[in-house]
Amino acid sequence: MCPSNYENDELIFLSEEKGSAVKTTTGFWNILVVDDDEEIHSVTRLALSDLVVNDKGLKFFHAYSGAEALEIIAKMGSSLAIILLDVVMETDDAGLKVARAMRTDLGLEEPRIILRTGQPGYAPEEQVIKDYDINDYKTKTELTRSKLVTTIIASLRSYQQILSINQSRIGLQKIIISAANLMEEHSVKSFCEGVVTQISSLIGLDAGGVVCARAGSVLDKDDDGVYILGAAGEFASYINEKLENLHNAKIVSVVNRCLLIKQHIFELDFSVLYLNSSGYEAAVYLQIGTEISTINKQLLEVFLTSVSIGYENVNLFHQLRTAAFKDWLTKLPNRSEFINMLDEVGSNKISAQETVVALIDISHFADINDGLGQDVGNSMLLSVTARLDLTFKDKVKLGRIGSDIFGLIGPEFFVNPQTMQELFVSPFKASEHTLHLGASFGLVRLTTKIQTGINILKQTNIALNKAKKNLNTNFEYYEPEMEEQTTWRLDMIRQLAFDFSERKLQLWYQPQVDLVTERVVGMEALLRWPTSNGGFISPDVFIPLAEYSGLIIDIGAWVLEESCRQLAVLTKHGFNDLRMAVNISMPQFRDPEFISIVKSVITKEGLIPARIELEITESIVMDEPHIVVEALHELKEFGVKVAIDDFGTGFSSMSYLQQLPLDRLKVDRSFVNEITPGKSAFIAETIVTLGNKLGLATIAEGVEKREQASYMLKLGCDEAQGYLFAKPMPFEQLLVFLQSQTSPK
Repeated sequence: MCPSNYENDELIFLSEEKGSAVKTTTGFWNILVVDDDEEIHSVTRLALSDLVVNDKGLKFFHAYSGAEALEIIAKMGSSLAIILLDVVMETDDAGLKVARAMRTDLGLEEPRIILRTGQPGYAPEEQVIKDYDINDYKTKTELTRSKLVTTIIASLRSYQQILSINQSRIGLQKIIISAANLMEEHSVKSFCEGVVTQISSLIGLDAGGVVCARAGSVLDKDDDGVYILGAAGEFASYINEKLENLHNAKIVSVVNRCLLIKQHIFELDFSVLYLNSSGYEAAVYLQIGTEISTINKQLLEVFLTSVSIGYENVNLFHQLRTAAFKDWLTKLPNRSEFINMLDEVGSNKISAQETVVALIDISHFADINDGLGQDVGNSMLLSVTARLDLTFKDKVKLGRIGSDIFGLIGPEFFVNPQTMQELFVSPFKASEHTLHLGASFGLVRLTTKIQTGINILKQTNIALNKAKKNLNTNFEYYEPEMEEQTTWRLDMIRQLAFDFSERKLQLWYQPQVDLVTERVVGMEALLRWPTSNGGFISPDVFIPLAEYSGLIIDIGAWVLEESCRQLAVLTKHGFNDLRMAVNISMPQFRDPEFISIVKSVITKEGLIPARIELEITESIVMDEPHIVVEALHELKEFGVKVAIDDFGTGFSSMSYLQQLPLDRLKVDRSFVNEITPGKSAFIAETIVTLGNKLGLATIAEGVEKREQASYMLKLGCDEAQGYLFAKPMPFEQLLVFLQSQTSPK
């Protein structure tokens, strides 16, 4: 099971994961995981999924490069509690650049940084911690779950303390600055209405006036017109409208003149006060009727100093709110706001009828960023946004949910696979590039059942993941059984992690025999996961789950250690000519410590390396051939034997096969089963012949009948394993079996 099939799981399970022990939480600590390895993200999320610190759980955000990390950090700022930061990503010091930019350029002091690296030589620990304000610096191999949890808790305490100090400092400044109730206003409308009211009250007049500002300052408008932000008296009904809509040429003229000359205007029957703070400017028109006295002008000057600061604050708050709920690039609602929109429609039984929610995931969008640059990628996203807007206009609500994922909410007449397919028929333009884009679609038909927004999004994303794995079509509608499968997978992974930690997994061994003498020459170590009812879960089920979750690295290391330890025990009983075959998965090859683990385990048990045989499958070879070939060559030089398992079932390249330092080919049981009286087994014969041509030994799997053994022997096959000779058995039974078969040497 490839991890990339679940690359959008974070959209589903940010707050929905179920644990064996549910703890009540009152909020979340925001944790940003930065690593170019998807498995690190999965393992970290799994290891920390149930952690609660000070009644708060952990909410994960994910970045896969330094550039992506800085975008998220810039958006979230001090709301990020911890950044788990890989050192080596797109460059050898990408993580260090992120740390430096965050502290120096962005000026963020509160978030704590935990550096993680698989290549410690790139960042001397002491110097890094001094230069970049790092809370901790560990190699990935050091960070076991317990150490990771300890580091997270310590860093959260540090974050809390720093945040508390800074908040106290900001609070003191606010007390000093906030001379008026206006400082407490967070709504532009309320603030501006308050300005008119407070000014009028200050100089003893009835409230009557307007507050105007440039549109670009505080309103989400596409023009530079002057809009009414707050008003009182006869002008109150014009809030959020253009100044021209007052149909009062005098007011329009004097307000525009005030903004142009950037000065107060005092006349006999009206005054226009100019406000300006950090680039935010506004004009307050007061319909007074008499000239303002010198004393009142002085009072207004003092008051306007505080008002300007408050005006800046309320505009900043408006911007922060906009940033929290609007995508910075496309200006569409972001994930948070999209969930709010789903909450609204999901809680209304009437509006939910005939409504469809959809996610559009652009295929291979990362290739555009990697090949043409992020600027072109951003331009392409804007091009997609423009087409979505042109196609659906006001009929469908839109949002940008992820980097290349868009959300739609609307009637099924508009939100359906056919309409969305048509969006991608014509190419998209970005800068000087014109590209055809593909996409996958996940859809959910809402019902009258009341649902939360996060649950609707989860269901839509489940359908999207299903669509991305479908080879026949690029869309899927959500069905309840899809969610059941996802929940089952998560529950199985949690149970596997628990049982492994409790040492409940077992190793069984199946003897391998010489076909001529039928004497035992070795055994294959087979992993078993027992259930509470005395049965076993099939390896075909749990091995892909272990690989997806990252558990396979720890489990694989344990299998190697345990099988070598048991082989050493057999040696002490006199069986010193037997070999042990151990299966190796692709994630283990990716582990930078894999080779050293193999060598150290064999050395520790005092075994001859040639007595250990690593079994790999064809699919592993074809997945990342260079990694596998290099690792096997190094282990081969150490003396370890190598066998290729299930040979002939995949699509391996002969060129890669010739590069591998193989000792043995294993004929898959499916080809052995083809052997029947009076018929030839062509593929089995071909594999044995190929093995002989390449100078490799061959072993037949799944031999259950005498005629199968005889046939394979005639073909020239060297060895066999199967029920005809012995079933897999626990170590204690294996020892008894071996002692009954032959006398120890």
